[in-house]
Amino acid sequence: MIIQADMHTHTVASTHAFSTVMEMAKSASDAGLSALAFTDHSTGGEDAPHIWHFHNLPKAVPRKLFGVNMVFGVECDIIDDKGTLALPNREFEFLDWVVASIHGTKLMSGHDRDYYTSAYVNASKNPYVDVIGHPVYPHVFGDYDVILPEFKKNDKLVEINESAIIRSDEIMENCRDMIRRCKALEIPVIVDSDAHFCLSVGKFDAALKLLEEEKFPEELVVNTSWERIKERIEKRKGKIFE
Repeated sequence: MIIQADMHTHTVASTHAFSTVMEMAKSASDAGLSALAFTDHSTGGEDAPHIWHFHNLPKAVPRKLFGVNMVFGVECDIIDDKGTLALPNREFEFLDWVVASIHGTKLMSGHDRDYYTSAYVNASKNPYVDVIGHPVYPHVFGDYDVILPEFKKNDKLVEINESAIIRSDEIMENCRDMIRRCKALEIPVIVDSDAHFCLSVGKFDAALKLLEEEKFPEELVVNTSWERIKERIEKRKGKIFE
């Protein structure tokens, strides 16, 4: 299985990441990718860029660098059980791609599983959201029996996140369980690096191994084709790529 588009990465604009736009794009080209999404963290967190970063992305950065299509996005925090996102919907008009994730922030720590389940379900109803990011962390875990069918109903891609699953055996097994359930329910997934350094762009070894072990259908992995990603963006966001 070959992944053509890495749709969740971070540049130095996220202050805990370490590579520039140019470095990330060059690594994407070296990895043979057709597309790369920049999804720095949403404003409000200590590691996030100013809102002008997102406004200026489509104006300042070319649509192609080193022969790779550039996709302008955000990883936006889900901040409560109502599925509220850290950015208002009007800000997403500037962008091509929205990954909605729960992190262990002060706002989102210390709740029970029902709380996180509601947060994921309600965030998935937001029409601007394209992907639910890494729903595998034990400390912010939702009930897969509830959230995965909702993701499918609301046409959200479920992320298989390389950076997350290599952190611990527990997260790896959560991801394996999620993959099995997505296979049974025929839920489309997306494989991302969540790279915070340029040499991690286009690296999906652990994620692809899991998918292979579980005999996950390649047709349900949306970013094995840049054309499928491009079609989703153009249909959902009205953006046009060459």
